[in-house]
Amino acid sequence: MVFGSEGAWRISKLAGAVLVAVGLSACTSAQDVLEPSAIAPTSVADASDPSTASVDQSAATLSTAATSPAPAATATQSAALIGRARVYFAPLVGASVEAATSLSERLATRAKDRGIRITGSSDTTTTHLLKGYFTPLVEGRETTVIYVWDVYDPTGNRIHRISGQQKVTSAGGEGWAAVPDAAMQAIADSTVEQLTGWLAGGQG
Repeated sequence: MVFGSEGAWRISKLAGAVLVAVGLSACTSAQDVLEPSAIAPTSVADASDPSTASVDQSAATLSTAATSPAPAATATQSAALIGRARVYFAPLVGASVEAATSLSERLATRAKDRGIRITGSSDTTTTHLLKGYFTPLVEGRETTVIYVWDVYDPTGNRIHRISGQQKVTSAGGEGWAAVPDAAMQAIADSTVEQLTGWLAGGQG
């Protein structure tokens, strides 16, 4: 989507508002909060001297091992890393109840498909806490949902961030009223894919 200078400024301003909201621990309106978790990554040896060749070959092997990058995680290793994750989605901030419901239901389904276990607020086995913040930006007949997920470890340290935008065109309604279920489901799909890729890389 290409915005004019005014539209770009508005996106920048609202994106900043979303990041400011990251510092909030709760929302003041019940309609702005829903808990997704409640819905369930040498030298060449002399051929005439075998002992010298053996030493040189060993040195070459060690040198190669020291300079070669670590191999990427295999599919089995990635699946194991993802499978160890226990994710709790905290109450959402900024989304309407209707939008949050569509998102939450899809998150539960996609997480299960990708082998990620969703936990509850009282589950002591939780390995990752996700806090989500959402803002709808209206630009003419288009609405862009800006979203940010902050990922925390069990001790409360933020260790990762997932973010993105989802654009929709509506014949009527403004703000969340213009955002269909399909848009929130697409956000859920993107969220789980980004989270899965990060977990599979072993960084979490």
